[in-house]
Amino acid sequence: MKTKGLVIASLSLVAAMVVFAFVTAARLPADAVLPTHWNAAGEPDAFSPALRALLFPAGMVVLLTVLFAWTPRLEPLQDKLEGSAPVLRAVWIGILLLFALIELAIGLPAYGIAVPVNIIMIGVGVLLFALGNALPKSRPGFFVGIRTPWAIMDTDNWIATHRLGGKLMMLAGLAIILGALFLPPETQIFVTLGAVFVAAVVPFVYSWWLWNRSKGQQKGN
Repeated sequence: MKTKGLVIASLSLVAAMVVFAFVTAARLPADAVLPTHWNAAGEPDAFSPALRALLFPAGMVVLLTVLFAWTPRLEPLQDKLEGSAPVLRAVWIGILLLFALIELAIGLPAYGIAVPVNIIMIGVGVLLFALGNALPKSRPGFFVGIRTPWAIMDTDNWIATHRLGGKLMMLAGLAIILGALFLPPETQIFVTLGAVFVAAVVPFVYSWWLWNRSKGQQKGN
């Protein structure tokens, strides 16, 4: 899997985020602080010095770029890695854009632009929706996809598990988006946790069930 283009795009994004951080921090008083965390009600409950708060998302983008660039090199099943490339690309691009969105949510108030906190949850929902759309395209591997032991050992199990997992993840993303748009912040957190729990646990159980059923059929034959 080729990652050079994504690495260049990621580093370009980092450069833009760093410039935004320094320009924004320069507009603020030396002792200014900016929010870095919001509680379930959507109210900021943790703050950091302005430049540190603004550079944190850029630092995360650097770390994630290194992680995503090295992941393909660590995969033992190299012959099947290209089949999972759409999933890795979707996660890579989606998470980097999410951190860029977080930096904007932190910094734009310095320009008098109020950014609703739910924009971050909408970004999370879009990320899950895109990931769910890409999941069925993946193939067995140790680093990308829903990596149950039963799916890794059986391509048919992997395909069936990822078809179901992809649908559930898209539904989870949609639920999070709708919750962020129409529900109060106190309720959004429960919708988000519930949606992610279902999308994560049900495919795992389904993969085991497929393996157990296949084992029973083999014994019957």
